[in-house]
Amino acid sequence: MPGSQTPPEAGPLQADLFGAPDAPGTREALGPQSVVLRGFALPDVPALLPAMQAVVQAAPLRHMVTPGGLAMSVALTNCGPLGWTSDRHGYRYADRDPLSGQPWPPIPVPFLALARAAAQAAGFEGFEPDACLVNRYVPGTRLSLHQDRDERSFAHPIISVSLGIAAVFLFGGLKRADRPARVPLFHGDVVVWGGVDRLRYHGVAPLKPAEHPLLGAQRINFTFRKAG
Repeated sequence: MPGSQTPPEAGPLQADLFGAPDAPGTREALGPQSVVLRGFALPDVPALLPAMQAVVQAAPLRHMVTPGGLAMSVALTNCGPLGWTSDRHGYRYADRDPLSGQPWPPIPVPFLALARAAAQAAGFEGFEPDACLVNRYVPGTRLSLHQDRDERSFAHPIISVSLGIAAVFLFGGLKRADRPARVPLFHGDVVVWGGVDRLRYHGVAPLKPAEHPLLGAQRINFTFRKAG
């Protein structure tokens, strides 16, 4: 079954995480229907950052609690008609911010344009996200291997945008035990996966101490999904 086998290790980039990334515009296939678009978001950064600030002002970043009662190390918020939430009752999408009781802020126009363009570049036509998760990682934070299964349909791709300090994206198979590839991600990189790769396990290795000239000691990640 495509994607169920152990994926190969990532290429030369993983040997020098904080060295120069591949030239913007290059593509790195991770599977039959998954790809890293190197530097794809760089032209949009001047519009993305103020738009992100407006989202965070309307719906502040917070550390949600897992169903097991543990606080997540990654701070997050949402924008769009649906927002991903977690608490003692489980993981789910909701149309309102549980902190304010108000609808999540709309997905900013620059976000939508980037998500649509990245999906199209990866071969997924007509992608229209209704949920954007905004994550903030600081050195030492990580994201455990998991599948994205809270969406109503798995027919749509996932678009993940990286800004700020570098991170190692872990991209596994369809089984948790499959050894994940270690894929360095740099400022402006976009990962797209869907189709036969849609339910592959993925995560983020603990971030190493670093500083980015625009964002300081943090990595910002936007993850776009069609949840409803």
